[in-house]
Amino acid sequence: MVKALLRKGANVIATDVAVDALAELACGNLLARPLDVTDSAEVERLIEEAAVQCGGIDFGINIAGVLSTTAVVDTSDAEWERVFAVNTGGVFHVSRALARHMAPRGKGSIVTVSSNAAGVPRKDMAAYAASKAAATMFTRCLGLELAEYGIRCNIVAPGSTLTPMQTGMWSDARGGERVIEGSLANFKTGIPLRKLATPEDVVNAVLFLLSEKAGHITMAELYVDGGATLHA
Repeated sequence: MVKALLRKGANVIATDVAVDALAELACGNLLARPLDVTDSAEVERLIEEAAVQCGGIDFGINIAGVLSTTAVVDTSDAEWERVFAVNTGGVFHVSRALARHMAPRGKGSIVTVSSNAAGVPRKDMAAYAASKAAATMFTRCLGLELAEYGIRCNIVAPGSTLTPMQTGMWSDARGGERVIEGSLANFKTGIPLRKLATPEDVVNAVLFLLSEKAGHITMAELYVDGGATLHA
């Protein structure tokens, strides 16, 4: 995502809990900062710094996320709270801070990267799916509140994407094939397009929703899942 924005000439404030991961991208247009999105005060300080450094903020992307693959009866309070703190609380903290800076300027675009799991029940993924569903509805509500200021808020909902988060759930080299095929035992559909999404697929969807090509689109959810949800 950061590379794509830099290629378009954007001034980018990129954050991560492990900011060293962004070191290889160092350039004049990039300001890399460590950030824990669960810390609202830290988020407010970072967004203020970004606004000063860039002379305002035009776009914001909520992309931080953590996975949980535990059955409900085995999910601890701590695990539930950890997942919601990042996947939902982080979206709230960042979006609220962005909105406070964008509203007076009367423009802006915010995209939340959620998941197709937000709309389809999944075994052993209750915490993750519920947190993404909350983030999705929050972003829609935010879009309604900010529409009068000319600020658009949309959601990208990826399905199974070829990332470490996805491959970390595979037990062997055939993991990708099984995802594409689906699982009757787990009541999970396969992928009609017969391939996993790539990070570039998700990036392109985010860039579209940020751009003026989507200038009359807000509170929308764009699925990037190869048809896996069958628009359920």
